[in-house]
Amino acid sequence: MVNDPEYSLFEDVCSFVDDAAKHMELHPGLLEQIKQCNSIYKFHFPIRKDDGSYEVVKGYRVQHSHHKLPVKGGIRFSSFVNEQEVMGLAALMTYKCAMVNIPFGGAKGGVNIDPLKYSVGQLEKITRRYTSELIKKKFIGPAIDVPAPDYGTGAREMAWIVDTYEAFNPDAINAKGCVTGKPVSQHGIDGRTEATGMGVYLGIREAVSVQEDMAELGLTTGLFNKKVIIQGLGNVGFYSALFLKEAGAKIIGIAEWNGGIWDEEGIDIEEIKKYQTVNKGFKGYPKGQFIENSIELLERPCDILVPAALENQITKENADRIQAKIIGEAANGPVTKEAEKILLEKNMMIIPDMYLNAGGVTVSYFEWLKNLSRVSFGKLEKRYDMQKYKLLLESIEHATGDKFSNEQVDLIVKGASERDLVNSGLEETMVTAYHELNAKRKEKNIKSLRTAGFILALDRIAVSYTDMGIFP
Repeated sequence: MVNDPEYSLFEDVCSFVDDAAKHMELHPGLLEQIKQCNSIYKFHFPIRKDDGSYEVVKGYRVQHSHHKLPVKGGIRFSSFVNEQEVMGLAALMTYKCAMVNIPFGGAKGGVNIDPLKYSVGQLEKITRRYTSELIKKKFIGPAIDVPAPDYGTGAREMAWIVDTYEAFNPDAINAKGCVTGKPVSQHGIDGRTEATGMGVYLGIREAVSVQEDMAELGLTTGLFNKKVIIQGLGNVGFYSALFLKEAGAKIIGIAEWNGGIWDEEGIDIEEIKKYQTVNKGFKGYPKGQFIENSIELLERPCDILVPAALENQITKENADRIQAKIIGEAANGPVTKEAEKILLEKNMMIIPDMYLNAGGVTVSYFEWLKNLSRVSFGKLEKRYDMQKYKLLLESIEHATGDKFSNEQVDLIVKGASERDLVNSGLEETMVTAYHELNAKRKEKNIKSLRTAGFILALDRIAVSYTDMGIFP
Protein backbone atom coordinates (compact mmCIF):
# COMPACT_ATOMS: atom_id res chain seq x y z
CA MET A 1 0.00 0.00 0.00
CA VAL A 2 1.14 3.54 -0.74
CA ASN A 3 1.50 5.60 2.45
CA ASP A 4 3.12 9.04 2.18
CA PRO A 5 3.63 10.64 5.62
CA GLU A 6 3.75 14.10 3.99
CA TYR A 7 0.35 13.65 2.34
CA SER A 8 -2.65 15.40 3.91
CA LEU A 9 -6.06 14.10 2.91
CA PHE A 10 -7.70 17.09 4.61
CA GLU A 11 -5.69 19.59 2.54
CA ASP A 12 -6.53 17.60 -0.59
CA VAL A 13 -10.26 17.76 0.23
CA CYS A 14 -10.05 21.50 0.91
CA SER A 15 -8.36 22.05 -2.45
CA PHE A 16 -11.17 20.13 -4.17
CA VAL A 17 -13.65 22.45 -2.41
CA ASP A 18 -11.70 25.50 -3.63
CA ASP A 19 -11.82 24.16 -7.20
CA ALA A 20 -15.58 23.73 -6.99
CA ALA A 21 -16.04 27.20 -5.45
CA LYS A 22 -14.45 28.77 -8.56
CA HIS A 23 -17.61 27.78 -10.42
CA MET A 24 -19.90 29.34 -7.80
CA GLU A 25 -20.63 32.62 -6.05
CA LEU A 26 -20.14 31.86 -2.38
CA HIS A 27 -19.55 34.34 0.43
CA PRO A 28 -15.81 34.00 1.34
CA GLY A 29 -16.65 33.69 5.03
CA LEU A 30 -19.19 30.96 4.31
CA LEU A 31 -16.68 29.04 2.20
CA GLU A 32 -14.11 29.21 5.00
CA GLN A 33 -16.68 28.02 7.57
CA ILE A 34 -17.72 25.09 5.37
CA LYS A 35 -14.11 23.97 4.93
CA GLN A 36 -13.03 23.99 8.57
CA CYS A 37 -13.56 21.20 11.12
CA ASN A 38 -15.97 22.34 13.83
CA SER A 39 -14.60 20.06 16.58
CA ILE A 40 -11.49 17.89 16.92
CA TYR A 41 -11.13 15.50 19.85
CA LYS A 42 -7.78 13.74 20.27
CA PHE A 43 -7.18 11.59 23.33
CA HIS A 44 -5.07 8.82 24.85
CA PHE A 45 -6.05 5.95 27.11
CA PRO A 46 -4.24 2.93 28.58
CA ILE A 47 -5.14 -0.71 28.06
CA ARG A 48 -3.82 -3.75 29.88
CA LYS A 49 -2.71 -6.43 27.42
CA ASP A 50 -3.16 -10.17 27.87
CA ASP A 51 0.48 -10.59 28.94
CA GLY A 52 0.04 -8.09 31.78
CA SER A 53 1.85 -5.22 30.07
CA TYR A 54 0.28 -1.84 29.34
CA GLU A 55 -0.07 0.17 26.17
CA VAL A 56 -1.21 3.76 25.63
CA VAL A 57 -3.64 3.98 22.71
CA LYS A 58 -4.33 7.10 20.67
CA GLY A 59 -7.88 7.87 19.56
CA TYR A 60 -9.63 10.56 17.51
CA ARG A 61 -13.12 11.84 16.75
CA VAL A 62 -13.56 14.76 14.38
CA GLN A 63 -16.87 16.53 13.76
CA HIS A 64 -16.39 18.43 10.54
CA SER A 65 -19.71 20.19 10.02
CA HIS A 66 -22.65 21.02 12.28
CA HIS A 67 -24.79 22.50 9.51
CA LYS A 68 -27.01 19.47 10.11
CA LEU A 69 -27.22 17.25 13.19
CA PRO A 70 -26.44 14.58 14.06
CA VAL A 71 -23.07 14.27 12.41
CA LYS A 72 -22.26 10.91 10.84
CA GLY A 73 -19.12 8.95 10.07
CA GLY A 74 -17.30 5.68 10.65
CA ILE A 75 -14.65 4.60 13.11
CA ARG A 76 -11.53 2.96 11.72
CA PHE A 77 -8.91 0.85 13.47
CA SER A 78 -5.63 1.20 11.59
CA SER A 79 -1.97 1.85 12.30
CA PHE A 80 -2.15 4.57 9.61
CA VAL A 81 -4.74 6.63 11.55
CA ASN A 82 -3.60 10.19 12.25
CA GLU A 83 -5.25 13.55 12.83
CA GLN A 84 -4.98 14.80 9.23
CA GLU A 85 -6.46 11.57 7.88
CA VAL A 86 -9.43 11.65 10.27
CA MET A 87 -10.02 15.34 9.49
CA GLY A 88 -10.00 14.60 5.76
CA LEU A 89 -12.35 11.64 6.10
CA ALA A 90 -14.72 13.70 8.28
CA ALA A 91 -14.78 16.45 5.65
CA LEU A 92 -15.50 13.91 2.92
CA MET A 93 -18.48 12.68 4.96
CA THR A 94 -19.92 16.20 5.07
CA TYR A 95 -19.77 16.58 1.30
CA LYS A 96 -20.87 13.00 0.67
CA CYS A 97 -24.03 13.36 2.77
CA ALA A 98 -24.85 16.70 1.15
CA MET A 99 -24.22 15.38 -2.35
CA VAL A 100 -26.63 12.45 -2.01
CA ASN A 101 -29.08 14.55 0.06
CA ILE A 102 -28.78 12.64 3.36
CA PRO A 103 -29.53 15.03 6.29
CA PHE A 104 -26.35 14.52 8.35
CA GLY A 105 -23.26 16.58 9.02
CA GLY A 106 -19.90 14.87 8.55
CA ALA A 107 -17.68 13.20 11.14
CA LYS A 108 -15.05 10.47 11.44
CA GLY A 109 -13.23 8.58 14.16
CA GLY A 110 -10.16 6.41 14.44
CA VAL A 111 -7.93 4.44 16.78
CA ASN A 112 -4.25 4.12 15.96
CA ILE A 113 -3.84 0.35 16.23
CA ASP A 114 -3.35 -2.64 13.92
CA PRO A 115 -6.40 -4.74 14.86
CA LEU A 116 -4.74 -7.93 13.58
CA LYS A 117 -2.26 -7.73 16.46
CA TYR A 118 -4.89 -7.86 19.21
CA SER A 119 -7.10 -10.60 20.60
CA VAL A 120 -10.89 -10.27 20.50
CA GLY A 121 -10.87 -9.51 24.21
CA GLN A 122 -8.33 -6.72 23.77
CA LEU A 123 -10.29 -5.24 20.85
CA GLU A 124 -13.42 -5.21 23.00
CA LYS A 125 -11.58 -3.36 25.77
CA ILE A 126 -10.25 -0.80 23.28
CA THR A 127 -13.67 -0.29 21.65
CA ARG A 128 -15.51 0.12 24.94
CA ARG A 129 -12.88 2.48 26.34
CA TYR A 130 -12.90 4.51 23.11
CA THR A 131 -16.70 4.76 23.41
CA SER A 132 -16.56 5.88 27.03
CA GLU A 133 -14.13 8.65 26.05
CA LEU A 134 -16.63 9.85 23.42
CA ILE A 135 -19.47 9.72 25.95
CA LYS A 136 -17.53 11.84 28.47
CA LYS A 137 -17.20 14.68 25.95
CA LYS A 138 -20.66 14.16 24.38
CA PHE A 139 -19.11 13.13 21.07
CA ILE A 140 -21.65 10.34 20.57
CA GLY A 141 -25.45 10.15 20.75
CA PRO A 142 -28.44 9.65 18.42
CA ALA A 143 -29.02 13.42 18.20
CA ILE A 144 -25.35 14.44 18.33
CA ASP A 145 -22.90 12.11 16.58
CA VAL A 146 -23.66 8.67 15.13
CA PRO A 147 -20.61 6.50 14.29
CA ALA A 148 -20.55 3.46 12.00
CA PRO A 149 -18.10 0.77 10.85
CA ASP A 150 -15.08 1.64 8.73
CA TYR A 151 -11.74 0.06 7.84
CA GLY A 152 -10.79 -2.42 10.59
CA THR A 153 -14.19 -2.40 12.33
CA GLY A 154 -17.55 -4.07 11.74
CA ALA A 155 -20.89 -5.06 13.25
CA ARG A 156 -19.20 -6.64 16.27
CA GLU A 157 -17.52 -3.39 17.30
CA MET A 158 -20.76 -1.48 16.73
CA ALA A 159 -22.55 -3.90 19.10
CA TRP A 160 -19.92 -3.18 21.76
CA ILE A 161 -20.38 0.56 21.22
CA VAL A 162 -24.17 0.52 21.59
CA ASP A 163 -23.96 -1.72 24.66
CA THR A 164 -21.48 0.67 26.29
CA TYR A 165 -23.59 3.71 25.40
CA GLU A 166 -26.74 2.12 26.84
CA ALA A 167 -24.88 1.29 30.08
CA PHE A 168 -24.00 4.99 30.47
CA ASN A 169 -27.47 6.16 29.38
CA PRO A 170 -30.03 3.67 30.75
CA ASP A 171 -32.95 6.12 30.41
CA ALA A 172 -32.26 7.10 26.77
CA ILE A 173 -35.17 5.65 24.80
CA ASN A 174 -33.43 6.20 21.45
CA ALA A 175 -30.05 4.84 22.59
CA LYS A 176 -29.95 2.21 19.81
CA GLY A 177 -29.63 5.11 17.35
CA CYS A 178 -26.25 6.15 18.78
CA VAL A 179 -24.44 4.01 16.18
CA THR A 180 -25.29 2.26 12.91
CA GLY A 181 -23.93 -0.84 11.21
CA LYS A 182 -25.05 -2.96 14.18
CA PRO A 183 -25.94 -6.66 13.87
CA VAL A 184 -29.60 -7.14 12.90
CA SER A 185 -30.13 -8.86 16.25
CA GLN A 186 -29.04 -5.63 17.96
CA HIS A 187 -31.52 -3.46 16.03
CA GLY A 188 -29.37 -3.12 12.93
CA ILE A 189 -31.00 -3.15 9.51
CA ASP A 190 -31.25 -5.94 6.96
CA GLY A 191 -29.03 -5.04 4.00
CA ARG A 192 -26.49 -2.83 5.81
CA THR A 193 -23.62 -5.34 5.50
CA GLU A 194 -23.51 -5.18 1.71
CA ALA A 195 -24.84 -1.61 1.37
CA THR A 196 -21.59 0.17 0.45
CA GLY A 197 -20.64 -2.50 -2.09
CA MET A 198 -24.11 -2.45 -3.61
CA GLY A 199 -23.91 1.33 -3.83
CA VAL A 200 -20.58 1.03 -5.68
CA TYR A 201 -22.17 -1.40 -8.13
CA LEU A 202 -25.24 0.80 -8.66
CA GLY A 203 -23.08 3.89 -9.21
CA ILE A 204 -20.87 2.18 -11.78
CA ARG A 205 -23.95 0.69 -13.45
CA GLU A 206 -25.45 4.14 -13.87
CA ALA A 207 -22.19 5.61 -15.17
CA VAL A 208 -21.80 2.97 -17.90
CA SER A 209 -25.46 3.36 -18.92
CA VAL A 210 -24.92 6.83 -20.45
CA GLN A 211 -24.17 6.24 -24.14
CA GLU A 212 -22.70 9.68 -24.80
CA ASP A 213 -20.16 9.30 -21.97
CA MET A 214 -19.18 5.75 -22.89
CA ALA A 215 -18.65 6.73 -26.53
CA GLU A 216 -16.09 9.31 -25.38
CA LEU A 217 -14.22 6.56 -23.53
CA GLY A 218 -14.43 4.10 -26.42
CA LEU A 219 -16.68 1.75 -24.46
CA THR A 220 -20.08 0.20 -25.07
CA THR A 221 -22.87 0.80 -22.57
CA GLY A 222 -23.66 -1.73 -19.86
CA LEU A 223 -21.53 -3.91 -17.61
CA PHE A 224 -21.56 -7.08 -19.70
CA ASN A 225 -18.00 -8.32 -20.35
CA LYS A 226 -16.40 -5.20 -18.85
CA LYS A 227 -12.98 -6.15 -17.43
CA VAL A 228 -12.63 -5.09 -13.80
CA ILE A 229 -9.70 -4.92 -11.36
CA ILE A 230 -10.52 -4.56 -7.65
CA GLN A 231 -8.12 -3.34 -4.96
CA GLY A 232 -9.10 -4.67 -1.55
CA LEU A 233 -11.35 -7.65 -0.87
CA GLY A 234 -12.75 -6.52 2.46
CA ASN A 235 -16.44 -5.88 2.90
CA VAL A 236 -16.71 -3.11 0.29
CA GLY A 237 -14.42 -4.71 -2.29
CA PHE A 238 -16.04 -8.14 -1.95
CA TYR A 239 -19.62 -6.98 -2.41
CA SER A 240 -18.67 -4.51 -5.17
CA ALA A 241 -16.95 -7.35 -7.06
CA LEU A 242 -19.79 -9.79 -6.39
CA PHE A 243 -22.54 -7.50 -7.68
CA LEU A 244 -20.48 -6.36 -10.68
CA LYS A 245 -19.81 -10.01 -11.59
CA GLU A 246 -23.49 -10.90 -11.20
CA ALA A 247 -24.30 -8.05 -13.62
CA GLY A 248 -22.03 -9.57 -16.27
CA ALA A 249 -18.67 -7.91 -15.63
CA LYS A 250 -15.48 -10.00 -15.54
CA ILE A 251 -13.22 -9.61 -12.50
CA ILE A 252 -9.69 -10.17 -13.85
CA GLY A 253 -7.57 -8.89 -10.95
CA ILE A 254 -7.77 -8.48 -7.18
CA ALA A 255 -5.06 -6.66 -5.21
CA GLU A 256 -4.65 -7.12 -1.46
CA TRP A 257 -2.04 -5.81 0.98
CA ASN A 258 -0.22 -9.17 1.05
CA GLY A 259 -0.39 -10.05 -2.65
CA GLY A 260 -2.82 -10.13 -5.54
CA ILE A 261 -4.35 -12.51 -8.05
CA TRP A 262 -4.57 -12.09 -11.82
CA ASP A 263 -6.73 -14.21 -14.14
CA GLU A 264 -7.92 -12.91 -17.51
CA GLU A 265 -10.43 -15.76 -17.67
CA GLY A 266 -12.25 -14.26 -14.73
CA ILE A 267 -12.12 -14.81 -10.96
CA ASP A 268 -14.81 -16.57 -8.92
CA ILE A 269 -15.35 -13.99 -6.19
CA GLU A 270 -17.07 -16.21 -3.63
CA GLU A 271 -14.53 -19.00 -4.09
CA ILE A 272 -11.48 -16.75 -3.71
CA LYS A 273 -13.01 -15.02 -0.68
CA LYS A 274 -13.38 -18.39 1.05
CA TYR A 275 -9.75 -19.20 0.20
CA GLN A 276 -8.57 -15.83 1.50
CA THR A 277 -10.49 -16.26 4.77
CA VAL A 278 -8.90 -19.66 5.44
CA ASN A 279 -5.37 -18.88 4.19
CA LYS A 280 -5.14 -15.18 5.15
CA GLY A 281 -4.25 -14.29 1.56
CA PHE A 282 -4.19 -15.45 -2.07
CA LYS A 283 -0.80 -17.19 -2.06
CA GLY A 284 -1.20 -20.79 -3.20
CA TYR A 285 -4.61 -20.21 -4.84
CA PRO A 286 -4.75 -22.84 -7.61
CA LYS A 287 -6.23 -20.59 -10.30
CA GLY A 288 -4.72 -17.53 -11.97
CA GLN A 289 -1.34 -15.95 -11.23
CA PHE A 290 -0.24 -14.78 -7.79
CA ILE A 291 1.25 -11.26 -7.85
CA GLU A 292 3.62 -10.56 -4.95
CA ASN A 293 3.68 -6.76 -5.37
CA SER A 294 -0.06 -6.27 -5.71
CA ILE A 295 0.07 -2.48 -6.29
CA GLU A 296 1.25 -3.36 -9.82
CA LEU A 297 -2.22 -4.73 -10.59
CA LEU A 298 -3.60 -1.20 -10.54
CA GLU A 299 -1.47 -0.44 -13.59
CA ARG A 300 -2.67 -3.35 -15.75
CA PRO A 301 -5.14 -2.81 -18.63
CA CYS A 302 -8.84 -3.02 -17.77
CA ASP A 303 -12.11 -1.20 -18.41
CA ILE A 304 -12.90 -0.41 -14.76
CA LEU A 305 -10.52 -0.09 -11.82
CA VAL A 306 -12.13 -0.12 -8.36
CA PRO A 307 -9.80 0.94 -5.50
CA ALA A 308 -11.63 -0.34 -2.42
CA ALA A 309 -8.85 -0.25 0.19
CA LEU A 310 -7.24 2.86 1.70
CA GLU A 311 -6.71 6.45 0.56
CA ASN A 312 -3.69 7.74 -1.39
CA GLN A 313 -3.30 4.70 -3.67
CA ILE A 314 -3.10 6.44 -7.06
CA THR A 315 -0.63 9.32 -6.90
CA LYS A 316 1.43 11.42 -9.29
CA GLU A 317 4.06 8.63 -9.11
CA ASN A 318 1.87 5.91 -10.64
CA ALA A 319 -0.97 7.84 -12.36
CA ASP A 320 0.82 7.83 -15.74
CA ARG A 321 0.89 4.04 -15.69
CA ILE A 322 -2.84 3.54 -14.93
CA GLN A 323 -4.55 1.98 -17.99
CA ALA A 324 -8.17 1.75 -16.85
CA LYS A 325 -10.82 3.77 -18.67
CA ILE A 326 -13.04 4.22 -15.61
CA ILE A 327 -11.88 4.49 -12.00
CA GLY A 328 -14.60 3.87 -9.43
CA GLU A 329 -13.48 5.18 -6.03
CA ALA A 330 -15.00 2.66 -3.63
CA ALA A 331 -12.49 3.67 -0.93
CA ASN A 332 -12.20 7.14 0.58
CA GLY A 333 -9.65 9.33 -1.20
CA PRO A 334 -7.77 6.65 -3.22
CA VAL A 335 -6.85 9.15 -5.98
CA THR A 336 -4.87 12.25 -5.00
CA LYS A 337 -5.58 15.62 -6.55
CA GLU A 338 -2.33 15.62 -8.54
CA ALA A 339 -3.12 12.13 -9.84
CA GLU A 340 -6.64 13.14 -10.83
CA LYS A 341 -5.31 15.90 -13.10
CA ILE A 342 -3.08 13.39 -14.88
CA LEU A 343 -5.90 10.86 -15.27
CA LEU A 344 -8.41 13.41 -16.60
CA GLU A 345 -5.85 14.58 -19.16
CA LYS A 346 -5.66 10.95 -20.28
CA ASN A 347 -9.46 11.08 -20.88
CA MET A 348 -10.34 8.73 -18.02
CA MET A 349 -13.59 8.89 -16.07
CA ILE A 350 -13.24 9.06 -12.28
CA ILE A 351 -16.42 8.27 -10.35
CA PRO A 352 -15.66 10.06 -7.06
CA ASP A 353 -15.71 8.50 -3.60
CA MET A 354 -18.04 11.16 -2.23
CA TYR A 355 -20.72 9.69 -4.48
CA LEU A 356 -19.71 6.11 -5.16
CA ASN A 357 -19.31 4.82 -1.60
CA ALA A 358 -22.34 6.67 -0.26
CA GLY A 359 -24.34 3.42 -0.08
CA GLY A 360 -23.09 2.83 3.46
CA VAL A 361 -24.21 6.16 4.86
CA THR A 362 -27.50 5.94 2.93
CA VAL A 363 -28.46 2.65 4.55
CA SER A 364 -27.05 3.87 7.88
CA TYR A 365 -29.56 6.71 7.59
CA PHE A 366 -32.34 4.14 7.13
CA GLU A 367 -31.06 2.22 10.19
CA TRP A 368 -31.01 5.41 12.27
CA LEU A 369 -34.61 6.17 11.23
CA LYS A 370 -35.59 2.61 12.15
CA ASN A 371 -34.00 3.01 15.59
CA LEU A 372 -35.79 6.33 16.22
CA SER A 373 -39.17 4.91 15.16
CA ARG A 374 -38.46 1.56 16.90
CA VAL A 375 -40.25 -0.44 14.20
CA SER A 376 -38.85 -2.50 11.32
CA PHE A 377 -39.46 -1.26 7.79
CA GLY A 378 -42.33 -3.12 6.14
CA LYS A 379 -43.70 -4.56 9.38
CA LEU A 380 -46.86 -2.43 9.42
CA GLU A 381 -47.83 -2.63 5.76
CA LYS A 382 -46.51 -5.99 4.48
CA ARG A 383 -49.60 -8.10 5.15
CA TYR A 384 -51.91 -5.30 4.02
CA ASP A 385 -50.08 -5.09 0.68
CA MET A 386 -50.21 -8.86 0.25
CA GLN A 387 -53.97 -8.91 0.81
CA LYS A 388 -54.47 -5.98 -1.58
CA TYR A 389 -52.47 -7.69 -4.37
CA LYS A 390 -54.33 -10.93 -3.76
CA LEU A 391 -57.70 -9.21 -4.17
CA LEU A 392 -56.41 -7.51 -7.35
CA LEU A 393 -55.40 -10.86 -8.87
CA GLU A 394 -58.75 -12.40 -7.94
CA SER A 395 -60.52 -9.47 -9.66
CA ILE A 396 -58.44 -9.99 -12.82
CA GLU A 397 -59.16 -13.74 -12.77
CA HIS A 398 -62.89 -13.09 -12.35
CA ALA A 399 -62.92 -10.54 -15.21
CA THR A 400 -60.88 -12.63 -17.67
CA GLY A 401 -61.86 -16.16 -16.72
CA ASP A 402 -58.16 -17.11 -16.66
CA LYS A 403 -56.30 -18.41 -13.63
CA PHE A 404 -52.83 -17.32 -12.52
CA SER A 405 -50.35 -20.11 -11.80
CA ASN A 406 -49.15 -20.65 -8.23
CA GLU A 407 -45.70 -19.34 -9.26
CA GLN A 408 -47.25 -16.13 -10.65
CA VAL A 409 -49.34 -15.65 -7.51
CA ASP A 410 -46.29 -16.13 -5.27
CA LEU A 411 -44.31 -13.61 -7.33
CA ILE A 412 -46.99 -10.91 -7.35
CA VAL A 413 -48.69 -11.41 -3.98
CA LYS A 414 -45.67 -10.36 -1.99
CA GLY A 415 -45.32 -7.58 0.54
CA ALA A 416 -42.01 -5.75 0.66
CA SER A 417 -39.57 -6.99 3.31
CA GLU A 418 -37.16 -4.70 5.16
CA ARG A 419 -34.35 -5.71 2.78
CA ASP A 420 -36.56 -5.00 -0.26
CA LEU A 421 -37.32 -1.51 1.02
CA VAL A 422 -33.70 -0.82 1.96
CA ASN A 423 -32.46 -1.89 -1.47
CA SER A 424 -35.18 0.16 -3.16
CA GLY A 425 -34.25 3.27 -1.16
CA LEU A 426 -30.56 2.73 -1.84
CA GLU A 427 -31.11 2.34 -5.57
CA GLU A 428 -33.29 5.45 -5.72
CA THR A 429 -30.61 7.46 -3.88
CA MET A 430 -27.70 6.26 -6.05
CA VAL A 431 -29.54 6.57 -9.38
CA THR A 432 -30.89 10.07 -8.65
CA ALA A 433 -27.56 11.32 -7.30
CA TYR A 434 -25.50 10.06 -10.26
CA HIS A 435 -27.66 11.77 -12.86
CA GLU A 436 -27.73 15.01 -10.83
CA LEU A 437 -23.95 14.78 -10.63
CA ASN A 438 -23.47 14.11 -14.33
CA ALA A 439 -25.95 16.84 -15.29
CA LYS A 440 -24.05 19.35 -13.12
CA ARG A 441 -20.76 18.33 -14.79
CA LYS A 442 -22.22 19.01 -18.23
CA GLU A 443 -23.95 22.21 -17.14
CA LYS A 444 -20.62 23.62 -15.87
CA ASN A 445 -18.74 22.18 -18.87
CA ILE A 446 -16.09 20.52 -16.68
CA LYS A 447 -14.36 17.15 -16.95
CA SER A 448 -14.35 16.23 -13.29
CA LEU A 449 -17.33 14.45 -11.75
CA ARG A 450 -15.68 15.15 -8.40
CA THR A 451 -15.77 18.91 -8.94
CA ALA A 452 -19.41 18.61 -10.01
CA GLY A 453 -20.12 16.64 -6.82
CA PHE A 454 -18.52 19.29 -4.63
CA ILE A 455 -20.55 22.00 -6.40
CA LEU A 456 -23.77 20.10 -5.64
CA ALA A 457 -22.71 19.55 -2.03
CA LEU A 458 -21.65 23.17 -1.48
CA ASP A 459 -24.96 24.38 -2.92
CA ARG A 460 -26.89 22.34 -0.36
CA ILE A 461 -24.65 23.18 2.61
CA ALA A 462 -24.77 26.89 1.72
CA VAL A 463 -28.59 26.77 1.71
CA SER A 464 -28.51 25.32 5.26
CA TYR A 465 -26.32 28.14 6.57
CA THR A 466 -28.33 30.77 4.70
CA ASP A 467 -31.63 29.43 6.06
CA MET A 468 -30.16 29.60 9.56
CA GLY A 469 -29.52 33.29 8.93
CA ILE A 470 -25.78 32.96 9.56
CA PHE A 471 -24.68 34.12 6.10
CA PRO A 472 -26.46 36.21 3.48
